[in-house]
Amino acid sequence: MRISFTICLLLASLISYAQPSDRVTELEREFKVSGQVLEKGSDLPLEYASVSFLDSAGKIVTGGITDVNGEYEVKVPEGTYTIQFDFISFKTRRLTGQVIDNNIKLPVVYLELDSESLDEVVVRAETTEVQVRLDKKIYNIGKDLTTSGATVSDALNNVPSVTVDVEGNIALRGNENVRILINGRPSAIAGFGSTDALRQLPAEAIERVEVITSPSARYDAEGTAGILNIILRKEKTLGLNGSVITNLGYPLSSGINANVNLRTEKFNIFNTTGYRYRESPGNAFFENRYFSTSREFPLVQESRDYDRLGRNFNSNLGMEYFINDQSSITASGFIRIGNDDDLTTNITNEFDGNNVLGRTTIREEQETEDDKNYQLALNYRNKFNDNGHELTADFQYEISDETQDAVIGEYISMPTFTNLPTEIVTTVEDKTEYLFQVDYVLPIGENAQFEAGYRGNFQETTTDFTVEEEVNTSGVFVRNDSLSNIFSFEQNVNALYTQYGNKFGNFSFLLGLRLENTVLKGDVTAEDISSSGSELDLNFDKDYLGLFPTVNLIYELGERENITLGYNRRINRPRHWFLNPFPSRSSEANVFQGNPSLDPAYASAFDLGYLRRWDKITLTSSIYYQYETDSFERIQEDTGELTPNGIPIIRTIPINLSTNERIGFEAGILYNPAKWLRFNGSFNFFRFSTEGEFNGVDYGADNTSWFARGSAKVSLPAKIDWQTNAFYRGPTNNAQTESEGILSINLAFSKDLFNDNATLGFNVSDLFNSRKRRSFTSTDSFTSESEFQWRERSFNMSFTYRFNQKKERQRNGREGGDFEDEGFEG
Repeated sequence: MRISFTICLLLASLISYAQPSDRVTELEREFKVSGQVLEKGSDLPLEYASVSFLDSAGKIVTGGITDVNGEYEVKVPEGTYTIQFDFISFKTRRLTGQVIDNNIKLPVVYLELDSESLDEVVVRAETTEVQVRLDKKIYNIGKDLTTSGATVSDALNNVPSVTVDVEGNIALRGNENVRILINGRPSAIAGFGSTDALRQLPAEAIERVEVITSPSARYDAEGTAGILNIILRKEKTLGLNGSVITNLGYPLSSGINANVNLRTEKFNIFNTTGYRYRESPGNAFFENRYFSTSREFPLVQESRDYDRLGRNFNSNLGMEYFINDQSSITASGFIRIGNDDDLTTNITNEFDGNNVLGRTTIREEQETEDDKNYQLALNYRNKFNDNGHELTADFQYEISDETQDAVIGEYISMPTFTNLPTEIVTTVEDKTEYLFQVDYVLPIGENAQFEAGYRGNFQETTTDFTVEEEVNTSGVFVRNDSLSNIFSFEQNVNALYTQYGNKFGNFSFLLGLRLENTVLKGDVTAEDISSSGSELDLNFDKDYLGLFPTVNLIYELGERENITLGYNRRINRPRHWFLNPFPSRSSEANVFQGNPSLDPAYASAFDLGYLRRWDKITLTSSIYYQYETDSFERIQEDTGELTPNGIPIIRTIPINLSTNERIGFEAGILYNPAKWLRFNGSFNFFRFSTEGEFNGVDYGADNTSWFARGSAKVSLPAKIDWQTNAFYRGPTNNAQTESEGILSINLAFSKDLFNDNATLGFNVSDLFNSRKRRSFTSTDSFTSESEFQWRERSFNMSFTYRFNQKKERQRNGREGGDFEDEGFEG
């Protein structure tokens, strides 16, 4: 096997370097031999490919391995050699009769896949694998059994440093202000600033996830926590190949997803198409206690049951055409169509001061949602040479329209049955986004690199919110002009960046500067603005210009050990729903209202990381610090208004707090003690404090929290795998709310069938049905205790069939995606 050959080569190389007196005499001369090894057909660099120099007797004299760019440089004694290039699952290539009598750079060597040796591939994708770059960590998701039949959102919850709460909100190191990119760009696939779409795409679509906690200047400055870049699968193997995945689960869910790829020497056609049907029952409980002595019912309890049904179709079709060896153009189209039917039943019990039930109200909200997302993308790439000198240009156009219709019926069941007026709420949201991007990369010498580029991102969103209320119970509906409105929002961002990187021995650095101009415009059209709050400025036109420097350093202590240090300045732009001044309602008594006075928040972040690899263990760790100004905080306050039933209306509104200071530590361990046993664990501890006040109320708070996850995978006889994932998030709090810890455990099994061309899987998500958010809010006028569960425990069975494609694998360190050169790799 070539693995054994590679190990022997490395040992021989180490011995030869450790004892040069046994190999090179004072009369012998050494010369530098350099070059690059790429995959034939895709031009992807092959990292850790072995390069060996054999003498006339076939004995290895010296050798080396390629770096992340597929490049190598080896000192070789003067002489004539056969140079041999090896990489796992690729055909060996040899250059015979090579005379080494001066420093030379060999032509690029292309290796092609060896179909006969694919069975020898070491499957490293059984657990998440990590690679470290100057500005990011790359997690190859691999074959995670617990995400079979699950969504991209579920898969992200298994990535170190990342958490996904019960409502689907994604956080990085406990901070929800994280930027989500698809293949290095904002995309309709991830939603326009929302992560709802990630709940609709299959987890099998992911190739890897890049966790970018110290983004370089190439990336958008948005996201004070950092960036999650999701790289989707795209097969590089020549010919026709693909896979089909089906699943069936309880609560009722089913789906089918097909991934087909056709690659020739001149073009690559790829398509991923899927359909999902999913029921998501959930529940919630609220208990509000009001301190006013004049209230008839100071204690109010709400019980909610959610019956959600989602139907989603998505398809991504594209073609990459190789114009010549140096340039290519890629065109792709994406469509996502969703149709949801949701029923929320809210039972409200009101108690007097002696805890005696005085009134029960039942409210039913039937909601239908139809949404469509379309995306067209064009990419042009021109490589001026094989040294990394290239120009890329991108254009992306996206449109989205979403219509929500909700019919809200309500009646009092006791003390006497009374029908209450019905309410109809319609929300129509249309979004358009354009993206233009140009990136230019110029290598300077052997290790230096200069880069510059432009990105323009232009978004328009129109939200038409209409409330119709029944006149008494007559069946006649009239428009409520104090709640109905049209909110138009526009966000334009123009950015220029430049960065320079270099490497001196074991030290690499990447310095960058990004200039961004942000324009935020909002306009409200409404017949009656009295309910929006007179303290809010409804229309706005804001312009922000900012400089965002980045510094990334890495020092290699050894071949398997390094230290990284990063600094970057980031911005958090308020989304349109944070700025819309008209309230939206999850119930009559609990409303959310945007704040058009909200300004962007700015953060400066430092990150000190350490990585160490042993034969069976990989350790990653970092200490991070972030200081944010004008940070966002959602607060709750009593509006002083009552519902028609006399219940006080509580408003949640985002505000700019003065500062938010965060410091933390994280560590992750990958441990493979045996071929049949693998462990993966991570731990993150952080402390943050906020300072600021609003309407005379001090909202400053200090909080210490942590989260940890662990995964164990066992390979059993008969090609059966067993995997258990556990996640625990510690208690958290802010100025008003304390939240309890959350424990969640997932269990999964899989068995390979039909000569490894198929896999049957079974998993249980949230084994103990414990994934619930419990919190307690306290203010001067009321307290609120709540419990929320987005989706109850679920069971899923999946079947995967692959044609002309082996079981998912990672080829010994390669990244395998299309945008792996984002940023300077050092």
